Amino acid sequence: MTEKELIQQAIRGSQTAYREIYQIYEKAVRGRVSGYFKWKADVDDVTMETFQKAFGALGSFDTGREFRPWLLTIATRTALDHLGQIKREDEKKEGFLLKASEGGDGESELTETTPEEEIINDEAHSRLMQYIDELPSLYKDVMIKYMIEELEYEEIARELDLELNTVRTRIRRGKQHLAEMMLRGEV
Repeated sequence: MTEKELIQQAIRGSQTAYREIYQIYEKAVRGRVSGYFKWKADVDDVTMETFQKAFGALGSFDTGREFRPWLLTIATRTALDHLGQIKREDEKKEGFLLKASEGGDGESELTETTPEEEIINDEAHSRLMQYIDELPSLYKDVMIKYMIEELEYEEIARELDLELNTVRTRIRRGKQHLAEMMLRGEV
């Protein structure tokens, strides 16, 4: 099957085509975004988000153009957005720490979200929790600690009394399960 036929099938909603596209281009996307981040977890997150965005926008893809450059452009933009988000979070933390060291409570720096942003964040969190709840039990606890509690691998290993490599493997496989469930639209 040609790339264009595969894209056409994906546009029509073929889950098999989605999986095949992911398998074909996952390494290219990962390679594109890996230069932006020092942590593998960020590369994993941006890779997954890239495919989510691409599959969401597939209906607007011009099938007369090449797919790979289009996908890698999405990957680059997603990586840059993610970097910006990291920078903003770091700035908020620095502002909070500065206010705390000056005797302020630092609350205003951390709660500057609009009601719309709070609703979107709540919905995204709710959807993520639904997906995590559907994970096999082997991955569920690790993914909650990683994605919800935002613990580092070493902390997760200590809390769950697991080897560090076991935690890494379960997080990687848990992300794969989540990506597959999201692609299939389960939950």
